[in-house]
Amino acid sequence: MKIYTRHGDTGETGLWAGVRVPKDNPRVEVIGAIDECNAAIGLALADGVPTPADRILAEVQADLFTLGSDLMAPDHSGPGAAVPRLAQGRTAAIEQAIDEVEGLLPQLRSFIIPGGTKGAAGLHLARAVCRRAERQLTTLARTEPVPDQVRAYLNRLSDLLFVLARLANHAVGRPETGWPTRTT
Repeated sequence: MKIYTRHGDTGETGLWAGVRVPKDNPRVEVIGAIDECNAAIGLALADGVPTPADRILAEVQADLFTLGSDLMAPDHSGPGAAVPRLAQGRTAAIEQAIDEVEGLLPQLRSFIIPGGTKGAAGLHLARAVCRRAERQLTTLARTEPVPDQVRAYLNRLSDLLFVLARLANHAVGRPETGWPTRTT
């Protein structure tokens, strides 16, 4: 199978069941941001993250593929009925992971500047991309139906990525840089 199809050369892409839309369609923008988030997580994993972050992120990456397929097939009937959908319990699993990781960290006392280890910085980047995906999903939801569990999952995921970035720094003794509030 060839990787290129030439079908997108005119600025359109295909959704499930052959529906063609512009590549800057709000649905395609959300799917692209989710893909970018997944890639940023992959980068963080390549740079190294501690246990249990590695296990949690492997599950998240699979979830993000499922989110993308769910959004590519908005019609849940006909051929779209067989497309994988995000399971109801996945958002609760993210919440449980947040609670687990927060129990390993010192209490947060201020806003922190993103950075630290390469893995932590990658997770902060993934968090920012996830927030963008969530904003784009909100825009899409104004005009088209969006599954509630997708919205909730992205909202919790950005929080999870934040605490995992903190864990990546904490695990190697890298101090967090607090936001230096200044008054003029």
